Amino acid sequence: MLLIVAYSRAARQALRNSCSTHAEAVIRRFGRAVLLCETEYGAFVACRLRERFGTAVEVARTEPLNEYRDVPEHVRDAAAAYEARESPSTPYAKFAAGRGLPEPDAMRETPLAD
Repeated sequence: MLLIVAYSRAARQALRNSCSTHAEAVIRRFGRAVLLCETEYGAFVACRLRERFGTAVEVARTEPLNEYRDVPEHVRDAAAAYEARESPSTPYAKFAAGRGLPEPDAMRETPLAD
């Protein structure tokens, strides 16, 4: 997928117009950001916006996150346990202490495997 982020008011308006005109290329809209199909046409729309607005438009190639393929099981288990906690106001670091769950600092420093 292609992620397009518009920073200026004019770029945001042009992005909205492009999404309306080229709806077949749009996967999802998020206000100032849009996901486009990773096709030549999606790239054409992105490049047009970038050409017109320069650095006021950012374009990035993204890949969907498959939590079962891309996220280690211990991280998924920690997320499930944390969401099932009894007290919703308990911060994760306090919740994880003494439970054998990954430490937040360790998770912050560990990249996901490619």
